[in-house]
Amino acid sequence: MHDVLRDRIIRHLEALPEAQQYQVLDYIEFLSSKYNRDVRRPGGVQRFGELLEDKMRAQGVALGTIRGALGVVGTAGRVVSGITEAGRTVLREVENVVLPRDAGNGTPQLPPGGVQQPGGDPRSGPPQA
Repeated sequence: MHDVLRDRIIRHLEALPEAQQYQVLDYIEFLSSKYNRDVRRPGGVQRFGELLEDKMRAQGVALGTIRGALGVVGTAGRVVSGITEAGRTVLREVENVVLPRDAGNGTPQLPPGGVQQPGGDPRSGPPQA
C-alpha cells in the first residue's frame, strides 16, 4: 500500500466514532478472510490484546472499558518490546567482545595464537613443542 492511500484511509478512519471504527475493522477482517490474503501475524502481546478485545466486544463491554484495558495491554507490549530490544543489544555487544570482527571482510578474528590445542593452558598461549 502506498503512503497516500494509507494516509487517506487513516484520515477517514480517525474521523469516525469508535463504534464505527470497529465496524470498519470487522469489514476489513471479512474481506481478508474472503480473499484469503496473507495477513502479517501479530506478536504475542498484540495477539493477546486482539483476543481480549474481541471477547470484550462479544460480551457487550463498554467501549471506554475496552479502550482502558487495551491501553494497559499496549503499554505492556511496549515494555516487552523494550526489554527484547535491550536483550538483543546486550547479545550483540557480548558477541562483539567475544568474536571481534575483522575490519576488512567482516569475519570473526581469532585471538592471537590461533586455536588452543588440547592439553595446553589457555592462559599461557599455545603449547610449546
